[in-house]
Amino acid sequence: ASKGEGLGNKFLANIRETDAIVHVVRCFDDENVIHVEGSTDPIRDMDTIDLELVMSDMEMVDRRIDKAQKAAKGDKKFLHEAEVFQGLREWLDQGKSARGYLPQVPEDDAALIATSELLSLKPVIYAANIKESDMGKDEDSLPFVVEVKKFAAKEHSEVLVICAKTEEELSQMDPDDKAVFMEEFGLGESGLDRLIKKSYALLGLISYLTAGEKETRAWTIVKGTKAPQAAGKIHSDFEKGFIRADVVNWETLVELGSIAAAKEKGKVRSEGKEYVMQ
Repeated sequence: ASKGEGLGNKFLANIRETDAIVHVVRCFDDENVIHVEGSTDPIRDMDTIDLELVMSDMEMVDRRIDKAQKAAKGDKKFLHEAEVFQGLREWLDQGKSARGYLPQVPEDDAALIATSELLSLKPVIYAANIKESDMGKDEDSLPFVVEVKKFAAKEHSEVLVICAKTEEELSQMDPDDKAVFMEEFGLGESGLDRLIKKSYALLGLISYLTAGEKETRAWTIVKGTKAPQAAGKIHSDFEKGFIRADVVNWETLVELGSIAAAKEKGKVRSEGKEYVMQ
């Protein structure tokens, strides 16, 4: 959003539908790339975006308080809900995010607040955008990156160091050229792949794989999900009629080349309803 216009209702609505927020933060000086504020200051930029989100949340909390107060005229139990969100409103009014408020209140009140789609309640990944000449350097030797990490640590957020320019170039390459480019720069993974992994870790998610002759699919589940519920991600009937799952570690399957070979080596296990998917 351009400076002074806010984030925009449509953009905010799209963020509310996501499980986490990624802030791309500039962490380099370049006289050829002018910053809208006139200078590079990642902490200022992070504070600015956070404040935008908090201000949007204040409007939503005001509506929640008003709704609870009206409902309390017919049912007194809503009085407590109004009080809980009033306390949150006072916290937000100080420019603080809802993430920092939850540890301050009882567990039941925190659960009540979590039922709202507050932007500043969502977990955050800060993508520290560095210049190409800083790629491969020790992250702790880059002052702006160090600042971002310290800021993120205070609110228990994740940090991912990327070079957006390089990521753009990678996205336009064919697979073979991309592999050569990454090897030359010593990149084990693209920034996008690392972002996906960080996002999964932050949200407590994992993927498990199903494989057949026609296709291999990855299914996203919450870490700790048991086999029947994991099967339900494919189709609800699989969960209802679950008996057992034949399981093999994917690296073992790739190494041996087939399910038949894995069975011959005794690497395929039959797991029941209490098995936690990996």
